[in-house]
This record gives sequence, C-alpha cells and structure tokens, in this order.
Amino acid sequence: MNSKLAGHLLVECLVAQGVDIAFGVPGESYLAVLDGFYRSREQIRFIACRNEGGAAFMAEAHGKLTRRPGVCLVTRGPGATNASIGVHTAFQDSTPMVLLVGDVGSDCRDREAFQEMDYSVYFGPSTKGMAKRVERIDDANRIPEYISRAFATAMNGRPGPVVLVLPEDMLVQPVADSLAPLPRVEAVTPFPDPAGISALQQLLEKAERPLLIAGGSGWDAAGAAALQAFAERWQLPVGNAFRFQDTFDNHHPLYAGDVGIGINPALAANIRNSDLIIAIGARLGEMTTGGYTLLQAPRSQQQLVHILPQGDELDRVYQADVAIQSGVNAAAQALAALPAPAAAPRWQAWSRQLNADYRANLVPQRLAGLSEGISGDIDLPRVIASLQRQLPADAVITNGAGNFASWIHRYFQYHGVVKGHKTQLAPTNGAMGYGVPAGIAANLATGRTAFTIAGDGDFLMNGQELATALQHGGKSIILLLNNGVYGTIRMHQEREYPNRISGTQLGNPDFCQLAAAYGYAAERIASNDEFDAALERALARESGTLLEIRLPPDIISTRATLTTITQAALARG
Repeated sequence: MNSKLAGHLLVECLVAQGVDIAFGVPGESYLAVLDGFYRSREQIRFIACRNEGGAAFMAEAHGKLTRRPGVCLVTRGPGATNASIGVHTAFQDSTPMVLLVGDVGSDCRDREAFQEMDYSVYFGPSTKGMAKRVERIDDANRIPEYISRAFATAMNGRPGPVVLVLPEDMLVQPVADSLAPLPRVEAVTPFPDPAGISALQQLLEKAERPLLIAGGSGWDAAGAAALQAFAERWQLPVGNAFRFQDTFDNHHPLYAGDVGIGINPALAANIRNSDLIIAIGARLGEMTTGGYTLLQAPRSQQQLVHILPQGDELDRVYQADVAIQSGVNAAAQALAALPAPAAAPRWQAWSRQLNADYRANLVPQRLAGLSEGISGDIDLPRVIASLQRQLPADAVITNGAGNFASWIHRYFQYHGVVKGHKTQLAPTNGAMGYGVPAGIAANLATGRTAFTIAGDGDFLMNGQELATALQHGGKSIILLLNNGVYGTIRMHQEREYPNRISGTQLGNPDFCQLAAAYGYAAERIASNDEFDAALERALARESGTLLEIRLPPDIISTRATLTTITQAALARG
C-alpha cells in the first residue's frame, strides 16, 4: 500500500477547503506540514513571516477579505502565544480563522516538555475571548474530519477562530495514499423567521425617527445591495458600526456616518433621539455604543431590532424588542423583499438631516488652540482628500490602533461592499500593529492596492513584516504619522493626569532608513503638495513605499489639540 505523511494529508485538506495561501512562522514541530506545502506548492503558498503575531494578523485579514477562514501556522509555546493577539482579534471581530499549532510529541506530553502548554486552557472557549473551539488531532487518519470541522466551526454562527493542535509524532505517521480530504464545506446560513421580519415591519411603520446600524463580518456584494435596496425603499438613514465602515457605501445619500470612536457629535445625539434602531450584523459592543451610553444596556430607550447569525448572542447584552437569528446577507434579502410603504415615509426629512450632518462632518474644523504654523505645511484632512482622489476604488485601507486612525476614519469615504470589494481592514479589538501585516496580506492575496495608515508606536509593533513583503513579492503603501508619543494613551493621560507625562514618550529610529533597509522606498513628506506627488509615485512603483509625516504631539485628534485637552483637565481641578 502506497502511503504519505500525515503532514502531507493536512495540506491536501487545506487545499480542498479552497486555501491557496497560508501564513506562519516555521517550527521544527511541524516540519512534515512544511514538506506538505513543498509537495503541493503549485496549489498553495506558505508565506513565511517574521513574527507569529504578524502572521496571525495576516491570516485574520485574509479571513475578513474572503469570508472564509484565514490560515496561520505556528510552533508550540512561544509561537502560539505570539499568535494569540491575532486569535483575540479574530474573536472580537467575528472573523473566520484557523490556527494550526505544531505541538510536542505525544510520547512526552504532560511532562512540561520543551515549550509545552495547555492550549485548551489558553485558547479555549472558557476564556470568553479567544477561540470558538480547540482540538488536538491524535489520530492521523482523522485529519480530514478535524480540518473540515474546524472550517465549519470557524464560519458557522458567529464566525471566529478555531485552534487545532498537531502533535509532532502524529504529523510524521504514514497514512494511505487513498485517504482523501473531505469536500469543501460552506457556511450554513440561518434564514430569518418570517414572523420576526413581520414584527420588524410593524415597528418600522410606527416609527418616527428610525436608524439602521449595519456592520459585522460576512457581507457579500449581493447582501450589501439588498441592504441598500431596503434602505432606499424605506428611506432609512444608515450608520456603519465601528470599523465596519465599508458595510454601506459612504457616498450614498442615505449614509449617516460611522458609529464608533470619535463619533460625529450630531450623529451621537441623533442615535439617542432615535425611536427605533435596526442593528444588522453589529454586535453593538462598547465602541459602537459609546460605552453602552448611546444605547443603554440591558434595555435601550430606543426600540431595538437586533439581527445576528448566532442565537446565543441575541439578548445577551441588549434585550431586543425583536431578536432575529439570521445570516446578514439572508436577512438583507428578506428586508429588501418587504413591500414598499404605502406612502412616503414620514422620516424623510430626518434621513436627509442625518446625511447632511455626515457631510458637514467631512468639512475640516480648525483645531482650537493650535498655533499658526505648528504643523508646517501639512494639513491632514487634505492628505486624506488626496487619498480619496488617487487611490483606486477597490483599494484596501488598513490600520492598527491609535489616534492616527481617527483622520482616515472621519474623512475618508469608504466604498461599500456593494461595489464588489471589502475595502476596510481594521481591528475592532483595538490591536496595535495590525495595519502593516494586514496591508501586506491583502496585497499578497488579492493583488489589489493596499494602503496602510500607521502611527510610530503602531508601526514598530510589526514593522518587521516589511521583510515578508519583500521576500514574497508583496507591495503596500504605508503612511506613517510620527509624533513621538503613544498618542491615544497620552491624550487620555492629559485628560486624567494633566502635565504628568509618564511612559508615553517614544524615542524613534529614522523610519525612512529603516524602511529602505527592508527594501521599501521611503520619503519624508513636509507639505501637501509633496504628499500628492509622493503618493502618485508610490502607486506607480513596483515595490512598497513608506511615506513619513512628522507631526507635533499637539495634533492629537481631529477635534481637539493636546493643549486644549490639558487646559480643560486643569480647569476641572
């Protein structure tokens, strides 16, 4: 009987699930799997990254883009713990992902062998923030079963990460050549109960100031088009949940703005004044609800219709007036099929006002207390306007966590998934260091333009992945806003402990030289005119590009300077 290694079979199973790219850092614990990648190199690429955290972020970004599990491979112990930041991101962002962990051999398990740890404890569902499921494959003949279940679990219900542990000795076991992968699994789509849709319609017909909040993972172009058709038929204003700003097209006349950190104060007031919230796909977490104040938990003042794909998420934080378990695309199709209202909705003026408030928020304001010339010839809203003009409509915009992201969140108008592409990759769990690897992964996987905005602290958490881009032919454009501080923490520090700086200042390298060492072109930008030309060159360049803008710490947000925040804190006493 002809045979192959279990590690070879595992890679065949990944290919059968439609995986053509996987990310990871190699380890001796899964050499047989690496050999499987070599054996199947015409069908699947293994992208060797420089840190497991960067690799896990790449896999998470790939899951966001494709709506199928991104795959990350790491070795035991330190490799797995490094990758945990990507697992946590996938969990809170509801992103399908599979983490494969090479482990100690079964002959030395439970002896605290080299790099041994208990992955069920570290990643398991009991953590309430890591993996949906953790399993160990001890029998090589069951690899097809475990891989199939991992992909199904990652996609079904509320999408999320699954961890599979691979003992080293299991991976080198021979299995029959005839042992084949199971067929590709597809996500099971729950369809909405017609009674729930009818109850939603009844609430909508009685409403005076309704608002639809869309977000979450899993949207496809048809679902986004159905959502848009529903909004148009009923003239509903639509806001996008925190860091899901591409769910509904920002250029649409019914768009009301993003519901997240740095929310437009006018939109926040309108959410509070709304009498009906229809939330589809959005968990209504802390960031989307302004710390559970825009909608009070557990029972909001507004009537609430909540639509999510997993039943145990409904009524968990917010007790909804109508709770509907459904996939987002199926729910949108059902809503689009509702007959048009008999008369023009009475909230048309309300919808127009919310869109007018959104468009007014796109107009830059002069930051109070900012001295003339403090930012030189750089005006960040104009920088974002240049991105809007020059980036292709299908460009992927990525960012990590920090106040630097507020500029693109407020001023950039994301093209919606309705236009055929997901265009925003950003961590709702606020993970620093996400943007750089996410942009590289997006470009490697799709070939589309990837643009990353990063802060200096954020960039240095995973800047080493520029080497991964160079090695594997990836290209991204990185705008680095360098202000020499951990900006978000410094802002909060001045608000709570004014003029008591501790732990938030940064001593930085020369970022242009650093990027050049990694094989990226690099330019330091001192004016908006320079940025326009540099972005044009970056888009035409075959290699990646880093564009650095140096800013004073005082330019800390789109609405206030660090000085005014400090002054307000001192005035409070």
